[in-house]
Amino acid sequence: MADIKNSNLLEDIEGIREIKDALIVLVKTEWNAAIVNELEQGVVKVLGKYGVHFKTLVVPGAVEIPFVIKQFWAQSNAPAAFIALGCVIKGDTPHFDYVCQSVTQGVTALNLSMEVPVIFGVLTVDNEEQARERIGGKHGHKGEEAAMTALKMMVLNQQLKEGK
Repeated sequence: MADIKNSNLLEDIEGIREIKDALIVLVKTEWNAAIVNELEQGVVKVLGKYGVHFKTLVVPGAVEIPFVIKQFWAQSNAPAAFIALGCVIKGDTPHFDYVCQSVTQGVTALNLSMEVPVIFGVLTVDNEEQARERIGGKHGHKGEEAAMTALKMMVLNQQLKEGK
């Protein structure tokens, strides 16, 4: 099992404080809103710590996340990163598998085709208890982790563009 204690993800890196003028777009779902809102609060907390600007867009469900990211990018090219936020909880039908696969493949495709990172902050869990464990419980806060991932990928992306 992945454990944030085995990671340096939440530690600052060189260059992270210089990206405060950048824009990050959060795309969050309406499904499982209480969980997703907590994920968003974790993102906002971290971005606030670094003074990074953000904009939030709301979509009906997880499958719609890649479409909105692609459309926003096509119209603006302004964000330095996107963060996809959602929570898909397993039910009694295979729908869970299709939704998880769709959003995962969509975000992966965006990462391979866009010039900025798209961070996967979508919880795919068996039940609400597992979701709650990932918004400040024993498995850390996946919203905070998504924000730090975005910041670090923005720094790395900038370094790559500069040939560093």
